[in-house]
Amino acid sequence: MHRLLAASLTVAAGALLALGAALGIVALLDATPDQPNTPLVHYEAPARGQ
Repeated sequence: MHRLLAASLTVAAGALLALGAALGIVALLDATPDQPNTPLVHYEAPARGQ
């Protein structure tokens, strides 16, 4: 019975650790600012009507 209790506590601790890591990663991703959506290369549009 002692081994079953130790195994179940280990599984529960692992699940809590994985959940905490996942929530921490999501929090870090939400904390980073979004990158601006500006193109690196600009092309001049041809003049209309010429």
